[in-house]
Amino acid sequence: MNIGLQLRGYLILRRVLQPVMRRVLAGRICKAKENAARAGERLGIATQVRPTGRVVWMHAVGLGEVLALRPLIVGMQQVAPDLNFVITSTARSSADVLGQNLPANTVHQFLPLDGPTYMAKFLDHWQPCLSIWSEQDIWPGAIHDCAARDIPLAYVNGRMDNKSTAKRARLAGLYKKVFGLFDLITVQDEQTAENLSSLGGRDVRVTGSLKPAAEPLSVDVGMLATLQVALEGRKIWVAASTHCEDEAVLIDAQRELVKRDPSWLLILAPRAPARGDEIEGALVQAGLTCTRRSKGGQPDPSHSVWIVDSFGELGLWYRLAAAAFVGGSYGSLGGHNPWEAICLNLLVCHGPNVANFAKDYEVLDYSGASQPLPDDASSVPVLVDFVVQSQTTQANVGALVEDAKEALKPLVKDLIAMIVAGR
Repeated sequence: MNIGLQLRGYLILRRVLQPVMRRVLAGRICKAKENAARAGERLGIATQVRPTGRVVWMHAVGLGEVLALRPLIVGMQQVAPDLNFVITSTARSSADVLGQNLPANTVHQFLPLDGPTYMAKFLDHWQPCLSIWSEQDIWPGAIHDCAARDIPLAYVNGRMDNKSTAKRARLAGLYKKVFGLFDLITVQDEQTAENLSSLGGRDVRVTGSLKPAAEPLSVDVGMLATLQVALEGRKIWVAASTHCEDEAVLIDAQRELVKRDPSWLLILAPRAPARGDEIEGALVQAGLTCTRRSKGGQPDPSHSVWIVDSFGELGLWYRLAAAAFVGGSYGSLGGHNPWEAICLNLLVCHGPNVANFAKDYEVLDYSGASQPLPDDASSVPVLVDFVVQSQTTQANVGALVEDAKEALKPLVKDLIAMIVAGR
C-alpha cells in the first residue's frame, strides 16, 4: 500500500503518542468528560461479546449522527438478516440515549483512541466485514488499519463545508491518501461532493441526507400517557438542544405567551443538561416559574417552564408539544438536527445560523415545515406568532420522508455488495 509521506508520518506519530493519549483520557475521566465505567472501550477493550456471524462496524461522532444511521441498518438487515452491527461514537452523551433507540442486533461502543494498539484490540475483537464512516468524523489511523486488513470501507452521508475543507487542505497529502482508501463515498450535497473530490475522494455521489429517513425517536408509552393526562389543558411547545444564546430569545417569547395566556408551558431541553442551575437562575430572574426534571419536578398549573435536564427523553417531549424550536441556531454553533422533530410531524422554528444543516433547512423552510427567525428585535414577536399558530397547524412532511427512504435502497444494495465481494 502506497500511503504517502504525510500519512506515514501520522502513523508514526500516533504510535509514539499512545502514552500521551492514555494520560489525556485519564484527565478527561477525572473531569467527567468520559464515561468512567466504559473508559476501557476508548482503549479498544470491548464490553460486549462479539455475536456469531458477520459484523458491520459503523462510526458517527455523536447522538444525532448515530441515530441517522438507523434506517440504513434496518435496510441492510432486511436484505441480509444475519448481519450484526457495532456502532461507535465519541460523544459521551450518545451512550445515554442510544440503548433504547438502536435496531435489533446492534450494540454501541465508544470509538477507541486512534493509537495502533487500541485500534488493533478493537478490530481483533469485532472482526468487521465492512467499515462505514458517516458525516464528518474521520480518523486516519483507524481507516488505514481497516484498509491494511482488507476490510472494505464506505463513507456515507458525508458533510463537509468549505471551512472544514480548508483546514484539511493544510494536510492535503494525508487526506488524499485517506479518502482514497474508501471504496464508496456518498454525500449530502453538491458542495460536499466538490470538497471531498478536491481532497482525493473518488467517484463521490450525491444522495442527500439520511436524516429524513430516520425512524421516530422512541418513547415510554406509559410515561407519555401519564403526562398527557397531567398536562391536559396546557398549551405546550418545546425547545430542544438549546444553548444560552437561544434561551435569551426563548425566555422573552415565553414571558409574552404567558402574559397572553397562563396555560402556555415551555418544555426546555438544554443541549447540556448540566446547565440546569444556570437556566433555572435565568428563568427566575426573568420572572418565570419553573420546575426541573432532574429534581423529580413535574409542572403544575403555576409553572410556565419545565426544564427537562435529562438524557434520552426527547421523543417524549416532542410528542407532548405542538411546535418545536431547535437550538444551536443563535450564536455561532450552526444549529442542531431538525429531523427528529419533523419526523414526528412537528412544525419547527430556528434561529438564523443553521450552517450545519443548511440544505436540510432550505428544503424544510421552502415546504413550510420550518420557519426561520430573524436575528434582530423582531425575533421574539415572530417566534410568539409561530408558536400560537402552531396550535392549529401540523407539519406535513410525509413526501420528504418517503423520498429519503427510497433513496436509501440503492445505497443499501451497494453496501451489501461490498460485503459479498470483500475487498
